Amino acid sequence: MGKGDSKTAKGKRSKSSYGNARSHSVAKATGAPSAPVVKKTATKSVAKAPAKKAVAKKTTAK
Repeated sequence: MGKGDSKTAKGKRSKSSYGNARSHSVAKATGAPSAPVVKKTATKSVAKAPAKKAVAKKTTAK
């Protein structure tokens, strides 16, 4: 019993198949349907990059 056994969950995973040993759980709707939920749009706050400091150039004597 292992990878080659198609009756076990491990065998189903190795064969990439689904069945009684590895079934998907289906959520069943119960009760009255409710109104659709409106999603709020999230606004991203963009952080500004810190200003670059000006580097003083060295002066050379001639």
